[in-house]
Amino acid sequence: MIIFKKNKFVYKLYAWLPILFLFFSVLNEFDLNYLKIEYFSFNFPFVLIFYFTLKEYNRFDYLLVFVAGLVNDTVIGTPLGLSSFSYIFVCIFSAYLRNITIRPNLIKDWFYFLFVITLINSMNYLILFFFFSYELDIMFYVINNLFTFLLYIPISFIFDNYLKAIND
Repeated sequence: MIIFKKNKFVYKLYAWLPILFLFFSVLNEFDLNYLKIEYFSFNFPFVLIFYFTLKEYNRFDYLLVFVAGLVNDTVIGTPLGLSSFSYIFVCIFSAYLRNITIRPNLIKDWFYFLFVITLINSMNYLILFFFFSYELDIMFYVINNLFTFLLYIPISFIFDNYLKAIND
């Protein structure tokens, strides 16, 4: 196990790692088309935001999440504020789940996450299609939903180990 108390700078850097990953993931906007996989897409910022808001991580600031959404809109070319709207809704839904949950359960959180991302992707699709007349492929949203849902469990195990290391 890593011990951070001796070096304050390394501990602070490690504590702010989720926000750094969030900004890296929205700036990078990586695409797996280079691997010649046609229909493989997932939304890592949704998983990151949902998990760390649900676990009540004290360094995960909603204002920084909002700014990350604005950066994401700038990078991918969607109307400014749409990703911020989505990210804040993920924060609101996960904070609500955290407040009503007596005993956390990974499977219940997982299915609630499916509900949240389905709702948000549906709202994004409707806003982009009806208000901004974007030509969108509904199959992209379905596949994105599926893989984001399926990858939540393995990514949450990685984040659990991260939180154990930071809290010890």
